[in-house]
Amino acid sequence: MRRKNKLLLLKFVSLFSVVRGYNIPIIAIAQYLSAVFILSPTSMPALEVILDFKLFLLVLASSLAIASGYIINNFYDSEKDLINRPHKSMLDRLVSKSTQLYVYFTLNFIVVGLGFLVSWRVALFYSAYIFLIWFYSHKLKKYPIIGNITAANLAVLPFFGILIYYAKLDDFKYLRDIEYGIIFWHATFLIFLLLIRELVKDLENLPGDFVNKYKTVPVVYGDRTAKVMISALSALTILPVYMLVERYNVGYMDLYFYACLIVLVFFVPMVWKFDAQKQFVRLHFLLRLLIVAGVFSIVLIDPSVLMHGRQRIEKTIQQTTIDVGDFNLDG
Repeated sequence: MRRKNKLLLLKFVSLFSVVRGYNIPIIAIAQYLSAVFILSPTSMPALEVILDFKLFLLVLASSLAIASGYIINNFYDSEKDLINRPHKSMLDRLVSKSTQLYVYFTLNFIVVGLGFLVSWRVALFYSAYIFLIWFYSHKLKKYPIIGNITAANLAVLPFFGILIYYAKLDDFKYLRDIEYGIIFWHATFLIFLLLIRELVKDLENLPGDFVNKYKTVPVVYGDRTAKVMISALSALTILPVYMLVERYNVGYMDLYFYACLIVLVFFVPMVWKFDAQKQFVRLHFLLRLLIVAGVFSIVLIDPSVLMHGRQRIEKTIQQTTIDVGDFNLDG
């Protein structure tokens, strides 16, 4: 490979790393699965949800907004990452900060434009979302507890936007009929997991946070307090799991929730046992696996939906074939 092409490829890989390109497809899949199995009206067929062009615009806008959020977060954390993630930081620096900011503003412009294609309210929602991500990256993430809570809620906000979209389709009558409980407890469980992940990240990033004067929980209150909070949040996950499994119908997804509780039972002792940064990196990876597994486990709520969707597609194809055949015979 020529040197120029090699450098271009490295810069592309660097930008892919900055925007966490490996996370974006997972986020998009999570939004679609949530729309099909949880957020959309039960009377709406799954295929209709998947083929909804405005939903596609919402998911695309959310994905691009989150990608731009990774860029601005990386921009403000560059000095800290030199200590905590030296190898990744060196890769990310192959793309200049000016280029990163150019991509950041371009993505934000596209996101707001996509929002306007749906409605001005959606554009306003994403404008506020972009501002909140920037404010979190610039200020809030440097403070204990409030930074962790903000990060967890920012991860959930795009799903709330999809819920409001479906509510608006039927003049909000949908909100009067929907089971708020199942959405509330799903969101609560996810926020607990995200808060645990944020605290583990704080333990993982303790050296860089301390040097750069980030006032995270481990820096201000000590790593023991962070571990106590992780243990408490892990115990609190029992409540949403109980409510979802015992009070609501989540189909076979209850297997996922049971598996999460089992993992957390072993996870908490490891949190107390571990002290090295590499060990917390492994715990962080384990939590990411749990969250990603939760995304694909949404299908277990009602696996028959996929089969019905497949049958409907096959029926549509067969009908189209018949219509084309009739047209040929008439011709």
